[in-house]
Amino acid sequence: MTSKQPPVSGVEVLSPEQCWDLLRGVSVGRLAVWVDDHPDIFPVNYKVDHGTLVFRTAEGTKLHAALEGGPVALEADGVDADSGIAWSVVVKGGAAGVTLTQELLDTVGLLLFPWQAGRKDAFVRIVPTSVTGRRFKVTPPLTWWSPLDDATRASLE
Repeated sequence: MTSKQPPVSGVEVLSPEQCWDLLRGVSVGRLAVWVDDHPDIFPVNYKVDHGTLVFRTAEGTKLHAALEGGPVALEADGVDADSGIAWSVVVKGGAAGVTLTQELLDTVGLLLFPWQAGRKDAFVRIVPTSVTGRRFKVTPPLTWWSPLDDATRASLE
């Protein structure tokens, strides 16, 4: 796959289409929401559905914060152990509860099963305002350098 922008310092900027392909290939991300006076992050498993992301959850902080009307973000990433190529995708937008009967039936058909036991009766849809991503080669730790790394490097040699 090629990107529309040239790599910067070995970082490939991904197209939205590439981002969606990567998001379809994993099922776990981190949902960032605003709770009271601070950001909070929750792991969620999700499914891609017609240019949106859907996750299930129970009553609680995550659900209430996501549905308060403020912006949300979801980040997912991965790394290929064989090639050492890593990627990260961030979806920003708004969240809405899935409540219409037909939409709820369609969402149940996504086969979205929570990993944690318990009732997860609320379906939430993230409607993106932006989808961005990047891909890069993971750098071996011994090639990093900062003044604090000299002691670590000396202990490994």
